[in-house]
Amino acid sequence: MPIIDAHAHIYPERIAAKAVSAVGRFYGMERAMTGKGSPADLLERGRDAGITRFVVHSVATTPHAVTTINDFIAAQCADHPEFIGFATMHPDFEDMEGEVDRALAMGLRGFKLHPDTQEVNMDDERLMRFYEIIAGRAPLVVHTGDYRHDFSHPRRLARILKAFPDLVVDAAHLGGWSVFDVAFDVLHEDLLREERLFVDASSSLAWVGRRHMRELVRLWGADRVMFGSDYPMWDPGLELEEMRACGLSDDELERVLWRNAVAFTGIEA
Repeated sequence: MPIIDAHAHIYPERIAAKAVSAVGRFYGMERAMTGKGSPADLLERGRDAGITRFVVHSVATTPHAVTTINDFIAAQCADHPEFIGFATMHPDFEDMEGEVDRALAMGLRGFKLHPDTQEVNMDDERLMRFYEIIAGRAPLVVHTGDYRHDFSHPRRLARILKAFPDLVVDAAHLGGWSVFDVAFDVLHEDLLREERLFVDASSSLAWVGRRHMRELVRLWGADRVMFGSDYPMWDPGLELEEMRACGLSDDELERVLWRNAVAFTGIEA
């Protein structure tokens, strides 16, 4: 069975250690970060765990980093067929439409935003313009939820979903990192009538545990939840073991571990 990790971050070798440290500091987990952040380290861990594909991305915290990051992700995907590349965008990037066209022409499959580290409301008017550009053309992975910030609150995503009926979204971290149950309460009404809203389970198991993960998968629907590790924060192989130990049925696991990611990204199985 193929296995797709739907949420992983990679960085150029020369800056990987610095990037991993910065992410760890942001979440207060600098000493707990597992991976090196490099493409080679992720691929090695994937081979050891039997993970066949990874959705990979990075986040632009400044406008001038957008094209550099997108070039890097595209180059890594060209070199490593295991990678499914998602581009980045920044709310202050001048030519959003041009960069969307360029990223898709390079073979990138979608886009990733992180409102908290980018310090912008998810439903800021600058980003609403971006969603208008990509709706119906490419899916979006968006970090959602953080009890410390309001930038990515699930209610903002609900507004976006209502405004753009053709936008396909992965609300990362079960729809709301650290506010997992609030996320379901806020989003489930849209979810129940929309097949275009997915969630990934990255950076969730350590907080919700196996029993509640099983419950949340079934609340959201096993055809909407995707396995994800949030590498380099967590080890993909260990996260995969935990997901398999949650007590899901074989059919539920098959959907979570690869079928839903195929549907979300539009890749061939």
